[in-house]
Amino acid sequence: MRWYFLFLVGFVAILWFLPVRASAAALTYRYQHHLFTIAVGKEWQESKEVWTYEGQLVKIPAAFRVDGDRVPTLPVGFQRAEEVTWNRDTIRAALKRQIASTFDRGAGSVIIRRGTGSITFEGVGMLGRRVDLERAVTLTVSALEAGITDITLPVIETQPQISVEDPALSAQGIREVVSVGESDFSGSTGARRHNIQVGLAKFNGVLIPQGANFSFDQTLGPVNARTGYFKELVIMGDKTLPDYGGGLCQVGTTFYRGLWEYGFPILERRNHSYAVHYYSPQGTDATIYPPNTDIKFLNDSPGALLIQTFIESNHAYYIYYGTRDDRVSEVVGPYTWGFTAPPPDKIEYTTEIPVGTTRKVGERVPGMKALWWRLTSRGDTEQEESVYSVYEARPRYDQIGIEATSSLLTTSSSSASAASVSSKH
Repeated sequence: MRWYFLFLVGFVAILWFLPVRASAAALTYRYQHHLFTIAVGKEWQESKEVWTYEGQLVKIPAAFRVDGDRVPTLPVGFQRAEEVTWNRDTIRAALKRQIASTFDRGAGSVIIRRGTGSITFEGVGMLGRRVDLERAVTLTVSALEAGITDITLPVIETQPQISVEDPALSAQGIREVVSVGESDFSGSTGARRHNIQVGLAKFNGVLIPQGANFSFDQTLGPVNARTGYFKELVIMGDKTLPDYGGGLCQVGTTFYRGLWEYGFPILERRNHSYAVHYYSPQGTDATIYPPNTDIKFLNDSPGALLIQTFIESNHAYYIYYGTRDDRVSEVVGPYTWGFTAPPPDKIEYTTEIPVGTTRKVGERVPGMKALWWRLTSRGDTEQEESVYSVYEARPRYDQIGIEATSSLLTTSSSSASAASVSSKH
């Protein structure tokens, strides 16, 4: 025997749905440079039965629950509707599985000391963070009903346990985490990973005084075999070739992101000549090539900044310790356009490699333009800045080794182009 809820309106049964905008195929959630895209599933919606009496919501009368298929006549004034709503539990589970499971991290713990001529760290003072799932669900439902597809991810941050044992550092305002820069270098070669690790170590324990204009290149220092670097691919004009320090742009990009996202004034920054997959989303990268291409910023925080760098799995991190102020900064993007296909493949004949050998010095890369907005407010002051990046389209580029007397060298010299800026890739 089965019981049925039969919903009737007088002598006519009416089925209706409240309007819910479910046209979005996917939603984008953003937090700083982190972007997550989640498909909107059919299971996100559910139907529920609604009873009214003379226009007022009421509970389902027990007398209307009948056994069998006979439809009784109901008193005048009762109406039934089926309302389509969003299933918050299902949405919460999707956000937890697809975002929070990889994004959330616990707060760390660190003891900061000053040794003989250097600052040391015991532990890692990582800033904890977690998605505020309840608020994220509410924002998701509101966005779906309004036809909005872009949502700022609500995040709760937790300061690490920090013990500063040097009075001089405490006096300069080293007391909390101001910002964290991070990037993902998954897929890097062994030489590239080595160079990233060596480059990051140059900044570990660096103290930046309050009010200082800081240069990335000055702290990085010389980049060669004597300073511990391996040869790895770097962008050299229109070619990508092995040179010492390939991969240091990962260090520069990580350095830049933490400063840019907090709202520090960026005095110098340049994007790569072409879009590099290690620095997605595009427009958040910063290339370096000492001494010609640098990253500079102004420490306009209330105190000094102390840097701790480290690697965890395939991620590079800069932790900036200091004193926070009342600034609130948000980066929004990327807005991309101007997509261009890679040019035709290119061949260059050269005496730089053995005769008859082939060397790839460039891969096909489409061109594009990317724009980010940074909105920073401090007290009653608001500042809006744009970060504009242009990435060239690049062809597949091969070199073929020939003898110095070959007439093909004319083709080689005429095919080369050095319009692009060099960088440590």
